[in-house]
Amino acid sequence: MFIELHILQNFAPSNLNRDDTNNPKDCEFGGVRRARISSQCIKRSIRRHPDFTDATQVEPAKRTRWVTRLLTQRLVEAGKAENDAKAVADAMAQQYSKLDKKGNTVVLLYLSDGELRSLTEKVLQSWETVQAEATQDKKPTLEELMKAVVKETKDRTSAPDIALFGRMLAEKPDLNLDAACQVAHAISTHRVVMDIDFYTAVDDLQSDEETGAGMMGVTGFNSACFYRYAAIDWGQLVKNLAGDVELARRTVEGFLRAAVLAVPTGKQNSFAAQNPPSLVLAVTNKGRQPWSLANAFEVPVRSGRDGGLVAESVAALDRYWGHLTRMYGSKGLMPVALAEDGNLLQNLAGAQVDSLDRWVADILAQLPQG
Repeated sequence: MFIELHILQNFAPSNLNRDDTNNPKDCEFGGVRRARISSQCIKRSIRRHPDFTDATQVEPAKRTRWVTRLLTQRLVEAGKAENDAKAVADAMAQQYSKLDKKGNTVVLLYLSDGELRSLTEKVLQSWETVQAEATQDKKPTLEELMKAVVKETKDRTSAPDIALFGRMLAEKPDLNLDAACQVAHAISTHRVVMDIDFYTAVDDLQSDEETGAGMMGVTGFNSACFYRYAAIDWGQLVKNLAGDVELARRTVEGFLRAAVLAVPTGKQNSFAAQNPPSLVLAVTNKGRQPWSLANAFEVPVRSGRDGGLVAESVAALDRYWGHLTRMYGSKGLMPVALAEDGNLLQNLAGAQVDSLDRWVADILAQLPQG
C-alpha cells in the first residue's frame, strides 16, 4: 500500500529555498522556467514541525557532524569527568566516521535518540576499558560496541523521521536504511519570472547633513503556486520501524499534518510568506504504481482574465486526475480531498471532506490495523 500526497500551495512573494547565488531555486519543466523548492528543504520542514513530534510521540532524530558533543554531554550527565567523556566520545565517533581538526565527523550522521541512548549505555557498561582504549591506536572494545550497535539497528530504527526519509552512510553501509517516503521537488504550476528587491538600510545616528545609506543590497524573490508530491510505502515504513504498526500509523499522521502545515523558513523575516495550501489531496493506493500528478502542469497554467493562478491550478489537477482514472481505472485508489473552494472540483467532488482533522482521520482509517 502507498499513501500519496498532492498539495497545491500558493506563496506570496518570497525566497523560501535559496541556491548558491542566494536566489530562489528554479528549474525547467514543460519548456518553461518554474519556481522550485527542493525536496530536502521540504523534508526538513516536515521532520522539524511540532505536529510531527506531537503525533509520533517520539523525538526527531539528530542529523549532525557534532555527534561527539551529544555523546560527551550524555556521559557527563552520567557522572563522568568532561575530559574523559570527550576523549571517549571522540574515539566512539571515529567508529562511525573520521574526525576533522575541529572534532566534527567528516560526514553528517543521522541518529535517533534511542540509538544515542543505547550507545551511551554500552559505553558506560565498559567504561574503564573504553577509557583506556580512547588514546590508543587499537580499540577492540569500541569496535565490538560498534558491531553491537550495527546489529541492533540493521534495517530498522526507532526514529519515525529516519524510517520515512532513510539514512545513507558510505563509511558504515550496514547502517543504511531505505527510505519509506519519496518526496518530489515542489515546482510552480506556471511560468515564473524572477524579481529583484533593491534595499537600503538607514543609519539611525546619521545627521541630516550626511547623505547616503548605511548599507544597500539586492535579494531575489518570486511568487508562485506550487505543486507538491510525496508517496509513502506503508510496507517499507512498518519494516523500518521493526514491525511496530501503531508507531507507523502515528508516523503517517505526523507526516500528513506536518506536510500540510509546515512552511520553509528561508527569508521569512523579510517576506513572511505564511500561506497555507489551497488543496490537499491524499490517495491510498493498494498495490498500484504511485502516480505523480506533475504532468497536470506540463503545459503551464495561465491566469484567468481577472488574474489568479490557484483556481486554474486546482482545475488542471482535477482534470488530469479524471484523465488518468479514465485511462487506467481507479480500482484500489481511495482519494480524500480538502479544498479551499470545493466548487472547483468535478472529478474529485465525491472525495471531499470539510476539515483537516476529518481529512487525516479518513486516511488513517484506510491503513491496516495490525
